[in-house]
Amino acid sequence: MPIEDLHVVEEVPLFSLRGVTKNFGAVKALQGVDFDVYAGEVVAVVGDNGAGKTTLVKVLAGDHRATSGEILYQGEPVTIDSPADARELGIATVFQDLALCDNLDVVANLFLGREVGDMALDEVEMEQRAWALLRQLSAKLPTVRTPIASLSGGQRQTVAIARSLVGEPTVVVLDEPTAALGVAQTAEVLNLIERLRESGLGVVLISHNMADVQAVADRVVVLRLGKNNGEFRVPDVSYEQIIAAITGATDNAVSRRAQASTEGRQP
Repeated sequence: MPIEDLHVVEEVPLFSLRGVTKNFGAVKALQGVDFDVYAGEVVAVVGDNGAGKTTLVKVLAGDHRATSGEILYQGEPVTIDSPADARELGIATVFQDLALCDNLDVVANLFLGREVGDMALDEVEMEQRAWALLRQLSAKLPTVRTPIASLSGGQRQTVAIARSLVGEPTVVVLDEPTAALGVAQTAEVLNLIERLRESGLGVVLISHNMADVQAVADRVVVLRLGKNNGEFRVPDVSYEQIIAAITGATDNAVSRRAQASTEGRQP
């Protein structure tokens, strides 16, 4: 399905990439990638190992600066040179390793580096805000004073997602949020993603799990060898079609246009 048909209502995306490339020496990790995220939708980015998903996440997060191309935030060109730039624009990233401190409790992990209070920490206010963030996600934790080390995988992911909301972002990037989780914990995380969408946030879901993608995503963008190789509305695409785009076993309008666009930009 052509990209133009995916959004009938004309609106400005929260975030867009236009012809973005990322090179590491002679290695072209991303080649002319186009990508949009709208408010109140979940966009899944899928692809095989080496497709460019991790590089895309790091460009969005500000860990890597794009080599070329244009990045737009709410229709305006922006430059993302650092994680601080991404946060200032309202882009929050939850990496696969979560980066939680096991020896600290939930409250401390949520506000680490953003503590409330100057000379003396306002523990009461931070605890109240912690519960407010968890309620926003309809998350269930027995207490916010338990050490992270004692939480389940799903609960740890809950804390990491709640932490991403502290800065009141408009786009949340989730890097393989259900990896290594059991069925019940996966369902818990998918519910959290639904809550993010219902809050009007744009969500970018990086995932290998097609069941998760088909359960919560509105659109799916396929990367193959660093290039766009398909973009689909999830209700209109089959599992087999997504896999075919991932493996390169299919040809479609998006992949042909992406290839032509990339070749046109080559000197």
